[in-house]
Amino acid sequence: MAIRSTAARNLAAMRRRGPALMTLAALVALTFSGEAYARQARPAPVTEATAPRAHGDPIMAIVSIKAQKVTFYDAEGWIWRAPVSTGVAGRETPAGVFAVLEKDKDHRSTLYDDAWMPNMQRITWNGVALHGGPLPGYAASHGCVRMPYGFAEKLFDRTYIGMRVIIAPGDVAPVEFSHPALFAPTAEALTGAPSRAAALGREAEDAARIADEAKAAAAAAERDAKSLKASLRKLEQAKARSEAELKFADKKLAAAKTDQARAQAEDAQQKAATKAADAAAQFEAAKSDAVAKLAVAATTKDAAKAAAAKKTETAKTAEEAKLATEPVSVYISRSTQMLYVRRNTHKPARDGGGEVFDTSLESPVTIRDPDRPIGTHIFTAVGQNGAGLRWTAVTIDDGDDAKDALDRITIPKDVLARIAPTAVARSSIIVSDEPLSSETNYRTEFVAVLSNQPQGGFVTRRPTTNADVIASGDEYDDGFGNFFQRSWDGQPVAPQRRRGAPPTYYRPVQPSWW
Repeated sequence: MAIRSTAARNLAAMRRRGPALMTLAALVALTFSGEAYARQARPAPVTEATAPRAHGDPIMAIVSIKAQKVTFYDAEGWIWRAPVSTGVAGRETPAGVFAVLEKDKDHRSTLYDDAWMPNMQRITWNGVALHGGPLPGYAASHGCVRMPYGFAEKLFDRTYIGMRVIIAPGDVAPVEFSHPALFAPTAEALTGAPSRAAALGREAEDAARIADEAKAAAAAAERDAKSLKASLRKLEQAKARSEAELKFADKKLAAAKTDQARAQAEDAQQKAATKAADAAAQFEAAKSDAVAKLAVAATTKDAAKAAAAKKTETAKTAEEAKLATEPVSVYISRSTQMLYVRRNTHKPARDGGGEVFDTSLESPVTIRDPDRPIGTHIFTAVGQNGAGLRWTAVTIDDGDDAKDALDRITIPKDVLARIAPTAVARSSIIVSDEPLSSETNYRTEFVAVLSNQPQGGFVTRRPTTNADVIASGDEYDDGFGNFFQRSWDGQPVAPQRRRGAPPTYYRPVQPSWW
């Protein structure tokens, strides 16, 4: 009001000095008033800050579109805070639940004129990312989250694939939270999981070594058996020839007419008989020896098969135990009435982008009053305490409060028994009205976008559909994202392909560890 009153008095004074001055003053007053309104409409400026305490690795990042800031949290609270610049109108940064999928220290955009996007941390395969960039003090990006250059560089080596990134319409923060539905593994299970994984890993290594040795022994026995069989064939052929020579000598002896011919035939027949006897003896001895050696070869082959089977079994058990030490992420969708599970295997994706997540468990769940909104809530096990795990909750969309949301959900007991005992710090449960985004695939943690918020920076990017192209660009328009993923209604969608490209019918298969 003070601004408007001052402007009015100035305009009255200028009116007395003439139309030209009045017009000029009006323009100045309008410009001043417009700038003042713009400043009033923008959020209060955020400055970079670091918590004045020792801190651990970040567990989650929360971007506030309203406050134009990002805050990183460890197990004890916030650790870093900085201003950001999110998407402009028409290219808004999507609000929802994401995770770091891929990192590139010195990234260049494949969509926006090779624009430099240093310390890029991708959160969707179609190109939404956190990266260093210019900050004019308001939303100005094409949908990504720009952070101060130095801040982005400082964070780059501290974050990790799978770290939760929450983009909220408002200004929210995690709060301490407890509920009977949250996973509560025993302290023994939490402390014993790493040692069990290590022991099973050593057992798998021993089984692999024994299997390799058995395989080598079986191969050597097989080579010996082949050589022995070849020798037997030669001895058998020699025996047959000597027997044929003896028969010929016998016929010649029977046909002899004179004493001299008979004497010569008898000598030849005697030599042939000796030769045939020797050949038969050599063959029988070799045959007897071969039976024993071939039996050993068969036994060695069977042992190799058994060792290979044990190698496979112990490797699977060791992999399960190793996965059980990784945080488990659970997504429960009111839209699809389904529960989805993810664990990072830390194995690089074969297409060169990101890491592979185990996706082998999905299950229907029961949600009371399924037609009533439940909201979007992120529950995170931030650390371990004497009773098991310590949890926080973040709510980013209207619906039930966090407690009431969990009260409405019933997870099948057998599914809960497979998940809960293996939950560790940094595990999470996400409850949402939304289905999983089509950006969710075997190379991602969960991606869910709030459908009641602007998504311009998300939907204006071309879907990442082609399996033959390696995802390597921010705001990338031809990656791997929608390849046999779930559509917005939770149903499988057919793979798309570039014009002129051959059809692809490949679907990645995940090893089950449950």
